[in-house]
Formats: sequence, structure tokens, C-alpha cells
Amino acid sequence: MSAGKTTKVLFASSEIAPFAKTGGLADVCEALPKALLPLGVTPTLCLPLYRIVKEGGWDLEVVIEDLPVQVGDDEIQADIHRGWLTKEIPVFFVQRDEFFDRTSLYGTPKGDYFDNAQRFAFFSYAVFALSKTLDQRWDVIHCHDWQTALIPVYLKTVLSDDPLFAKTKTILTIHNLGYQGIFPAETFPRLGLPSQLFSVEGLEFWGKVNFLKGGIDFADQVTTVSPTYAGEIQTPEFGNGLEGVLKTKASSLIGILDGVDYSVWSPENDPHLAAHYSSDDLSGKRACKEDLLKRCQLSHDLLERPLLGMVSRLAGQKGVDIICEVVDKVMAAGAGLVILGSGEKRYERLLVQMARKYPQQMIVRIAFDESLAHQIEAGCDIYLMPSLYEPCGLNQMYSLRYGTLPVVRRTGGLADTVVEVNPKKRKGTGFQFIDYHPDALWKAIDKAVQCFANRELWQQLIQQAMAQDFSWSRSAGEYLRLYQRLTKRG
Repeated sequence: MSAGKTTKVLFASSEIAPFAKTGGLADVCEALPKALLPLGVTPTLCLPLYRIVKEGGWDLEVVIEDLPVQVGDDEIQADIHRGWLTKEIPVFFVQRDEFFDRTSLYGTPKGDYFDNAQRFAFFSYAVFALSKTLDQRWDVIHCHDWQTALIPVYLKTVLSDDPLFAKTKTILTIHNLGYQGIFPAETFPRLGLPSQLFSVEGLEFWGKVNFLKGGIDFADQVTTVSPTYAGEIQTPEFGNGLEGVLKTKASSLIGILDGVDYSVWSPENDPHLAAHYSSDDLSGKRACKEDLLKRCQLSHDLLERPLLGMVSRLAGQKGVDIICEVVDKVMAAGAGLVILGSGEKRYERLLVQMARKYPQQMIVRIAFDESLAHQIEAGCDIYLMPSLYEPCGLNQMYSLRYGTLPVVRRTGGLADTVVEVNPKKRKGTGFQFIDYHPDALWKAIDKAVQCFANRELWQQLIQQAMAQDFSWSRSAGEYLRLYQRLTKRG
């Protein structure tokens, strides 16, 4: 792309690592702009100024005070802070303490914040107010999930006559269709939208307001985070009630696989590990396993036995229910199990009880621990990801890089990234199962355990797994082509 022809893209997201993170969305919104920069894209980022950002010690400066943000009949003021993701990628933070100065991003263990609709409607309007103050004409506003799904709606309705945004296109990326931003009907008048949009053709959804539905309808392009998931969400099984809406949008719906930031996730240089290793020299992986067993106070005998790991939100979607059903079989096979995560209390309690039953073979840490997450990826032999559905998934790609072969259900991005092992041909990178059932999961685990017993085969499989390339440069190229197609460039 020639000089002066860069594509200006604003990323609007409710979370961006390393500033504010609850899941993979934050990682994507950190890594994708970095990967796009050398391709001729000028990225700018925008997210709320949460309490966690304030307490993070980031070098932020106030660049706009008392910015008027018009939300329907209400004018609410915001302060805008600027920080930097890199020295070339600015991040604008929208400060309105009554909305964002809270202990968590979206809610408490008791449930979502009661005013989430108002919070993220305000943030969406603030994106436009900020753009006007900066006099910035974006080629593309790239929105993520329900929290910013009103941006395409506002752009095509309330702001349709604003010359600053006349040529701006919108992309809505769905990271997880299970979260749609559904609110009571009485919420609608406070969103600053024309009353006729509370209809089947607009945001109305079974008598309620659905932010994501509106975004899908009004965005110029809808993407999701793997090709398989893009097809799945157009079916009743995975569509969460929006399959019909998505089918009508099929010509503008594509799946682009998320990537991995190998500067963060790579056993060759991971600062969290006891030893580094590569596919050419796997001795460091054994040292990492020994270190993990010691840290978790598990039996040293597991050094010669398969060690299974999982880092996950402990929820039904992640397959925790069927994992609980096979724990006894895993233990009887002489394997070990390390689980890190937090989530639904019933699963937390059940897993902790199981770990107490097998103190030499199993440990469950109810926590968020970035260092231990890296150590599990490196120190385990097999990684469990038996999700009911998985839009993309990142941990299976991390696991491949660390030579920790994943056991996955054949769904979403898991189907797109893991190749079934064929022991006779000595080919493959992991183990898949189809039926969401404990027996199917155990059959896949058992196959992995049997392959592990053949050390020569296992080493070959590790090397094949580590050779896979899911770097962001590949995914960023697909997004670049999408931006260019939307803006008629390139």
C-alpha cells in the first residue's frame, strides 16, 4: 500500500489487554492491531476507563475534559485519557466514573450490573463524540461483541447524515454468540434510538432489547472467530435464537481464525518457565513438567505418566460437566490432572472435592494465575478442551506450540486447528471427539494415553504440533483484505 493510503481503523472494545481483561476478547484486541500495523493499517483503540485500568499504573494523560456525549435527550460528560499500546498505537480511555469505576467490568458473582445497557450505550456514543472532537474520519470502525454492537446501529440511524462518518464502514466481530446483551423492553427509550427500531427488523427480540441482534442487522460486515463457527451459528443448535438473523446476513458473514501472539506464548522464550525448549530440543519440556509437579505437590511418579491439564473458565460451555464424569477413569489410568480456573460454584466445589480424593494425582486451583497458566501449557503432556461449543479457542493453539497435545471436541475453532492423530501413519496434532458425552471424551483421552506410551510416536506428534503456525500475521492479512474490500482499496 502506497504512502498516504493507510487504512484508518478504530477498534472499539469493552476490554483490551493488558489494560482490562476477562477473556480472549482482550487478547484479540491487543494482538490484532499490532499485527495490522506493518500491513499498512493505522489502528486506534478505545475502551472504558475501568477501575482496574486506574489501578494498573499505566502512563495515561487527560487529553479531553468534559466531553459532551449526547445519549438521546441526556447529555453526559466524559473525560478522555490517552495511553499507548505501543509507541505507534494510541489507546483512548473513556472516563465516566458512575459507569466504569467499579470492582469488575460487567458484574459481580451475583449477576450482571443492572445498568449494563446504559453503560455500553454511553460508551458507544462516546466513541462518536471522541471522533468528532478529534475530527477523525475512520475508514472502518471495528466493533467487538454486544458491548459495542450499538455503534453500527447509531451510525446507520442517528448519525446517518453526519458528514464525518459518511464513508465510515463498520465490522462487528462476534467472539461468542452466547452473550448477546439482552435487556428489558423498558431499557430501549434510554438508548437514544428512533422508536421504530424496537421492532423485529431492529433490536426487538422476544419482547426484549438485543444489542447484538441490532449490530448484526446494521453492520456492513459481520465476522466471527473461526470458519467452522461461522457456519455453526447459522443453525438452531448454535445460533442462540439468532440463526435466522445470521442466515439473512450470510453473504456478509465470514469466519477468520484468531491468531496467537508467539512473542507471549512460545516455549523458546517464555519467562514463566523453569526451562526453555524447542521442537529440536525437548529436554526443557521434561524440566517444566518436573517443576509443575513440584509446584503442585503431585507425585513425582507422574513424571513418567501422562499429565493432563486445563486452564479454563469453569462453566458448562467448557465441558467441565463431562470432565467431572471421567476423572475417576483418568485417575485409574495412572494419569495426573492439573486444573486452573474459576467460574460456576457447583463446578468449583465438585472439582475441589475430587482433587481431595486424589491428592497425589490431581490438583485444582480456583484462581486466575497467568504464570501457572503458562506452566501448565508447558509442563503437561495432554491438554483438555472438551467444549460444548468453542467459537475459536486460544488454549488449544497455545498447547500445540508448547507440544502439549490437545483433546478437543470437534466444534468451532477446535475443529479448524486440531488434526486428528493417526497412530499408524504417525500423523496429527491432537485428539478429537464428536458426541458431547463422557464416554466420547474418555475414548479420546484413552487414545491419547495409549499414544503417550509409545515414546517415539509421542515425540513425533509433539514435533508436528509445535510446527503449526497460527500467528496473527496470517489472520491479520485476512482482516486487511476485508478492510480493503469494504473501503474499495487495494
